[in-house]
Amino acid sequence: MKIILTRPNYHTHLITPPLGLGYLSSYLKKFGHDVLIIDGLNLSLKNEEIARMSAGAGLTGVQILSDFYLEGADLIKKLKQSGLRVVVGGAHASCLPQQTLQETGADYAVIGEGEVTLLELARSLEDNKPVRDIEGLLCAGEESFKKRAFIQDLDSLPFPDWRQIDPRVCKRAPHGAVIKNFPVAPVTTSRGCPYSCKFCASPMLWNKTIRFRSAENVVDEIEYLVKDFGVREIHFEDDNLTLKREHIERICGLILHRKLKISWATPNGVRADTLTQDLVRLMRTSGCYFIVFGIESGNQEILNNINKKTDLAAIERAVRISRAEGLITQGFFIFGLPGETEKTIQETIDFAKRIPLDRAQFLMLDVMPGTQLWDELNGATSVDWSRRSYQQVTWVPPTVNRDVLEKAPARAFRSFFLRPRQCFQFLRFIKPYQIPFLFRRFKDFRLLSVK
Repeated sequence: MKIILTRPNYHTHLITPPLGLGYLSSYLKKFGHDVLIIDGLNLSLKNEEIARMSAGAGLTGVQILSDFYLEGADLIKKLKQSGLRVVVGGAHASCLPQQTLQETGADYAVIGEGEVTLLELARSLEDNKPVRDIEGLLCAGEESFKKRAFIQDLDSLPFPDWRQIDPRVCKRAPHGAVIKNFPVAPVTTSRGCPYSCKFCASPMLWNKTIRFRSAENVVDEIEYLVKDFGVREIHFEDDNLTLKREHIERICGLILHRKLKISWATPNGVRADTLTQDLVRLMRTSGCYFIVFGIESGNQEILNNINKKTDLAAIERAVRISRAEGLITQGFFIFGLPGETEKTIQETIDFAKRIPLDRAQFLMLDVMPGTQLWDELNGATSVDWSRRSYQQVTWVPPTVNRDVLEKAPARAFRSFFLRPRQCFQFLRFIKPYQIPFLFRRFKDFRLLSVK
């Protein structure tokens, strides 16, 4: 069967190879299907163009996240107008499958891990067999589906279809904004997360579990990317790269043993309480130069409110260890979490400036489908899929003024970065071809506003 896998073009300052589509493509190809990935984002394609390019497909799969739900819905409608059969997947469809099918007109929704489900759907359609009982699949007009068990042996999955998501031709707007080397490729060494942070959809998507690829399998992929695609930097996009000590140590050891000359970073963040000085030193020796921490707040009560399961002392200790070992450090912070006040906003800014962070990302809370907060607030949030994710207010805690909250990220960015070391660390990695995407980022976060 000819299968198209695609994502729409949408407004963003972050463009990376679509790893999820890459995994689906390679898995389907393994079983004989003809698969074409059409990356509307990287190719700057209009939805009408994607629909024309999808002509003749037996099945078209569309990836949707809440951040580009409207663009995805429009693409699906145009595909359906062209007479195509459409299956939708991604976090948004997994969290709101019935609503997604009703609003987009797609024929099927894949819930959760998609490789096996999509293969079974393609086989059933090709053989004209019923699809209703396929695990992990919801059909249009149906209200229920059977859950699919997670893939336990991640090494059984082929590497992503790197030929079709070639990192060499990806626009240079990487995760992390400014980085050391190009080309850069995202890699995941695990799937899932055992924690239950209230603002994150991972507990629902992965059922608070985590599975690991073998270190050998991970480093085999890195070696393939280096030798066949000239990749010079790896971005580990795991939810919890350093959770299992022996796992990350083995990966670092194999990178060194095989003498792979790469730089690597953790732009998706790591948990501070998993790091020791010995581990950070090993990471640095194997090529790590940039480490990101999911800190969220500089107020301990707020961390407790969101089930972060860590404390500010552990965070500070990990940041200081990383900085002392020569790594560039960055922290993620979120304004608008339960319990936020004008005072806690200032505490977060002060904490970010006090600990030795080189960079910081200050975001607005986005109450996303699939999160515990989404369920707890139950309609109290502003559901507007056209808003900019993590940049606009979706919910105002009763403890803080809306105007104060709206201005907090820009205020924090300016307070943090208008210091000599932070400016220098950011500017030293900027390449001329990245400037348009950086200006888009500055505009999105209102950093150019003088108010």
